[in-house]
Amino acid sequence: MEPITIRRATLADAVKLSAISIQTFYDTFTGTCTEEDMESFLKDYFHLKQVQLELSNENDFYYLAEQQGKAVGYLRWMEDYNNFPLMKQWKSLELKRIYVLKEFHGKGVAQQLMDFALQYASANQYQVVWLGVWEHNLRAQKFYEKYSFVNSGHTHDFPIGTTPQTDWWFWKFL
Repeated sequence: MEPITIRRATLADAVKLSAISIQTFYDTFTGTCTEEDMESFLKDYFHLKQVQLELSNENDFYYLAEQQGKAVGYLRWMEDYNNFPLMKQWKSLELKRIYVLKEFHGKGVAQQLMDFALQYASANQYQVVWLGVWEHNLRAQKFYEKYSFVNSGHTHDFPIGTTPQTDWWFWKFL
């Protein structure tokens, strides 16, 4: 396999980032909600203007994993306590997204992205990294558990449109 490079996304990557965000979210969650709810969610959260807005925020970190210039995965993190105020007691980094194109599953891309995020957190003296994971996404849960993330016992609602879904907050203390 060709080597993977990881770099911070810029506004010039907005179209590429929007496309991979839509594709990976759809591939991960299709069949868990109605098609109408899925289309509405994708339109609300991954449309070009939304991605451009997020990329314009210097405190919102997107990184692309690329192979020969093609985006094959990405991650997003932010020091953000809004969704889980309990985390304010520590210097915490929320891993908001980590997604890899289906055809690159099992090829080490997700591991490289996670290693990159954890190295950043450690180098910047974060005490804990946390993330939300859908209660039925066992593949993702097993992946996070390999990195010593544990279920915190806290949940939050993460509906896709009108389809109710629940995420568990996983955390890893550094």
